[in-house]
Amino acid sequence: MQLRLPRYTSKDYIIMLWTMIPFGVILNILIFGKQYFSGWGIFLGATFITTAATFIDFTLCGGVAVILKKRFPLDSEVKKRLTIMIIVFLIISGLFLYFLFSGYAWIRFYNYSFNQSGFTLAYISMGVLNIFLTFLHEGVSRFELWRANLYETEELKKTVKQSQLLGLKSQVNPHFLFNCLNSLSSLINESETEAENFLNEMSKVYRYMLRNDDDILISLDKELSFIQSYYALLKARYGDGIQLEINVNEKDKECLLPPLSLQVILENAFSQNTTQKTSPLKIQISSNKNGEIIIKNNVQRKTITDGLDYEAGLDNLVSRYRLLNHEQLTITDKKSERIIHLPLIKCKEEVSL
Repeated sequence: MQLRLPRYTSKDYIIMLWTMIPFGVILNILIFGKQYFSGWGIFLGATFITTAATFIDFTLCGGVAVILKKRFPLDSEVKKRLTIMIIVFLIISGLFLYFLFSGYAWIRFYNYSFNQSGFTLAYISMGVLNIFLTFLHEGVSRFELWRANLYETEELKKTVKQSQLLGLKSQVNPHFLFNCLNSLSSLINESETEAENFLNEMSKVYRYMLRNDDDILISLDKELSFIQSYYALLKARYGDGIQLEINVNEKDKECLLPPLSLQVILENAFSQNTTQKTSPLKIQISSNKNGEIIIKNNVQRKTITDGLDYEAGLDNLVSRYRLLNHEQLTITDKKSERIIHLPLIKCKEEVSL
């Protein structure tokens, strides 16, 4: 069975190590005076005995401190706890010093006899040390409690933000599923072959969604592969009324971004703009030297649009970037063009939640 000594803080025995040995030397000087340095025998023997006795005293006081901390744990009880600690420590220290001085006299250690003036000075010194160590340990204890609470708070914030991110991401799927089912229903009536091809592409898209359902970030390369399948669904739905051009640097494909980011932007674009064969909606996806993905689309507004729902999807994406504590995406609306700058996250970059 492992012996576990009482601990008021995690630094108890570090503090004890730095105070016990120096105080033991001082205590021996008060007990023996100059005789303490008269030979190696008395120096080493007295140092060992006094240090061992001091360790017992410190441990006993530590046990009392732990008991009182459990008995009076509230912040409102700190003054009461510390007052009782100091009184008990002074009593224990007085008894400890009396038995130590008397013990040396009883065994006639190097002909020592009880030194009353040395005992008084030792008791005053130990009393001051006890008061100092009491406040020091309480300060360390409160600091450790503050640090633990801070860590727990940060972990809680991180957990909440992760839940918010996953919740926001899941809001994208119902819109997409509804549109896909509508398109599939139409294709079944028109062409079974096209409907089958559409269903195959749809399965690829949803396989991507399901595999990355719990991911906060995904590589741009995987996101672009997904967009290619997603674009195939759009082509089946809109035909030549929509055109997509992708021109991204190979090195940027290793960077990260929130999953379905590009899907949200594409769906936002074709939900608000007309898509006609004679006047197609043109979407360009490229990257720049600033570590950003640039998504451009020409503006040809619908007379009646359900764009408010998809603007909510874009707001969703903005919120996801905000929760990632990363650079915000920027949207520039011109008369004939909308440009969205989507920041990429480096693979080695830590995202602070």
